[in-house]
Amino acid sequence: MLIFSVESMNSFPPILQKYFKKNYQTKWYIEPEPDRLHNSIIVIPALAELDNIKKLLLSLSENEESYFNNTLILFVVNNTISASEEIKSNNMLTIEFLNNLTSNDSSDKLSESIISSGLQTAYIDASTAGKEMNDKDGGVGLARKIGMDIALKYYDYSSNLKKILVCLDADCTVENNYITAITEYFQKESCKAAVVNYEHDITGSSENTAAIICYELFLRYYLMGLNYAGSPYAFHTIGSTMVCDYESYVKIGGMNKLKAAEDFYFLEKLSKITKVHSIKSTCVYPSSRPSFRVPFGTGQRVNRFLAKVRNEYILYNPQSFVILKKWLQLFDSLNKTNLNQTLKEVKRVSTDLYHFLNENKFEQFWEKICLQDLKDQQIIKQKKFWSDAFKTLKLIHYLRDHGYPVINMFDAIDKLLELSEVNERVKRNEDILQDLDKQKEYLLLLRKLQNN
Repeated sequence: MLIFSVESMNSFPPILQKYFKKNYQTKWYIEPEPDRLHNSIIVIPALAELDNIKKLLLSLSENEESYFNNTLILFVVNNTISASEEIKSNNMLTIEFLNNLTSNDSSDKLSESIISSGLQTAYIDASTAGKEMNDKDGGVGLARKIGMDIALKYYDYSSNLKKILVCLDADCTVENNYITAITEYFQKESCKAAVVNYEHDITGSSENTAAIICYELFLRYYLMGLNYAGSPYAFHTIGSTMVCDYESYVKIGGMNKLKAAEDFYFLEKLSKITKVHSIKSTCVYPSSRPSFRVPFGTGQRVNRFLAKVRNEYILYNPQSFVILKKWLQLFDSLNKTNLNQTLKEVKRVSTDLYHFLNENKFEQFWEKICLQDLKDQQIIKQKKFWSDAFKTLKLIHYLRDHGYPVINMFDAIDKLLELSEVNERVKRNEDILQDLDKQKEYLLLLRKLQNN
């Protein structure tokens, strides 16, 4: 059994000792206490997810067993103080189920299958009385942070292998090479942060299927636009696909406590200190369900689609990404002597782009850079910090609201494919919205292009 205290923190690498001084807490801990150290820990928030956890564990158990000794599956069973009794009851049953697994009590065939696979599981109780998350901070961001911070204590820092923090969600399943592909990618590639390929289930023909196809098309279209523009932020921001090494996690100050969009801001921070790779050799299968859990994201987009409160078959105008591409080229060539010329070129590209830069005090930012004695690499870093993923999204939204309105989804995709010089196309029918089979064809084409 591994016991940790404030005093024992001195045995950790210096970068961790510094992190723990700011982030050490005693309210939550791993149960049961692991009897070994690991090189990979998969952190999974769970809020009333008993049935889905069983499906997820079954899919994880079908991975390569030789990796199980060095991999820990860590659930953070969580709820806030004011959560409903239904949620708390489900979490209690979840803890009971996980306790049975960790004590090798195979009460049914599914549990027996998971136990016999050798999969290493544990949990953190952030649910029962006295251990709940407070109402102010409680949510998916804090749940991830609790698990990821505590996971840092259970890596084998004496090993030369990379220490990998993997984010997953309880309502997902994974491909049977998931653990292998992530581990090998991080060990073989010069990689400190990554996102794993994802695909929602689109096999049905229900309204829910139509909703998730529409949403995934939106996500992949935006990614295609960023790729076309040459943006350094051309990666998807889905919480259940995030992976990083422990050093990068600590350098950015760990996970945030946001109740939604925690994944976007976490990956944005990582992208400012390292490249975010894309692991395409395996796949996460997120849930397509409507959800109450976060105020926006997949579940809420499905809710909105089903409620039919607005036209969902619209996308950003492709011309927005043309403007973004030209701006990034100008920004990349900007130096301490050519600001005025650059701003003249900006006006030629788009007066809306020029107004956006003014409203975001770009000229003042650059004048401060010019007053400092910065080396080239420091200037590049400052540029990246200013023109980050959030400001990129703000620009696309600004252009949407100032002269480049959204257009029909399938017109937008066709135009962006043309701009990207992609020859492959979906043969459209006369329906402006396209029938469900055609929508699936569009999605499969974007998946193919982004997974190659």
